[in-house]
Amino acid sequence: MRRPRDSEPPLSALVRLLESFSGAGVVVVGDFVADEYLYGETERVSREAPVLIVRYESAELKAGCAGNAALNLASLGVKVQAVGVIGDDALGTALADLLEKSGVQVSGLLRVPGRPTETKTRVLAGGRSTRRQQMLRIDRAPGPDLPAGVERSLVKEVLRSGGGAQAVLASDYGSGTVGPSVKEALRRLRRAGLPVCADSRYALRTFGGLTMVKPNEVELETASGLPVAGPGGLERAARSLLRRLGCEMLLVTRGRNGMSLFRSRMPPVHLPAHGSLDAVDVTGAGDTVAAAFSAGLAGGGDPVDAARLANVAGALVVQKPGTAVVTKDELAAELCRS
Repeated sequence: MRRPRDSEPPLSALVRLLESFSGAGVVVVGDFVADEYLYGETERVSREAPVLIVRYESAELKAGCAGNAALNLASLGVKVQAVGVIGDDALGTALADLLEKSGVQVSGLLRVPGRPTETKTRVLAGGRSTRRQQMLRIDRAPGPDLPAGVERSLVKEVLRSGGGAQAVLASDYGSGTVGPSVKEALRRLRRAGLPVCADSRYALRTFGGLTMVKPNEVELETASGLPVAGPGGLERAARSLLRRLGCEMLLVTRGRNGMSLFRSRMPPVHLPAHGSLDAVDVTGAGDTVAAAFSAGLAGGGDPVDAARLANVAGALVVQKPGTAVVTKDELAAELCRS
C-alpha cells in the first residue's frame, strides 16, 4: 500500500494549486435540486391524529445535489457554469437566484414549462430552547424523462459550455438530466482532451469513457458486483469497475477510512481520513469531494494532488450541519495547519 504522508510534500504545498482556481472554469452538469428547510417549535400532540403540531418559525432554501457541487466549486474560487433543468416555477426562480448570487453562471439552466423544480422539503422542529431535529422530508420529483427538445438543448449547452472550460463535473442523482445523449456529449468532450468527472448515485456503470468516476464503497460494490470487504476486496472491485468503464481513474470515498485513488496500471493511493473522525453531518459530503477533485484537475494539478485536496475538503464539510460548502479560505487555512 502506498502511504502518501511518507512520500508526498506537506499539505501546505497544495495551497499553490488552490491559488490556481481563480483561473479555472468547471461546468457542472446534472440534477439541480431545491433543498427547502422549514423550522418550527413543537407544542403539543394534535387531536386529529397522533402527530406533533409544529408552530412555523422560519424557512431556508439551499441548493442541493448538482447545485451543492456547483456552490462548492464557486466557494473555492472556481468559475462555474451550471447546466441542467429547473421548472418554470417560483422554486426554480429562487434556486437560480441563489446560485447566481453565489457566483454560479446560470444561463445553462433550462426552464421547462409544466415540469416542477425538484424539491426536498425537510421539516425540523423541537421543544423550546432545544436543537431542531428533522421530523419529516417531503420530496417533489418530476418524471425522469425529459422532452426530446429539452434533451437536445442540454446536449448543445454541454458541448458549448465545455468548450470554454478546464473540466466538467457530471452530478447525477437519477432525476433524468444526465441521460444517454448527455453522457455521449460528455464522452465527446473527454475525447477532445477535457477532464470529465462523474458522481452518480444509481448509474455508475453507464458513465464509461470518462476521466474519473467517484463511488463510495457501497456504490462500488453494487456497480462492480464484487464485495469490497476482506483482504484485497476493495482493489479487486475497483480494478474490475475501471476495466468495465474504460475510465482513467476511480476515486473511492470510504468514510472513516478516508479515500482511495485507483488508476490503470498504477498502484493505488490510499489517503487516511483527515483530521477528526467524528462527523457532524455527512449530507452533501460527496458533492464537496467531487467538486474539489474536479477543481484540482481544472487548476492543472495531478490526480494525487487533486485527491489529497478533496480529502481535506471532505473532512472539513462533514463538520458542518446540513448541506454546506467549504470556502477557499477555510481550505487554505486547514492546509497550512496540517
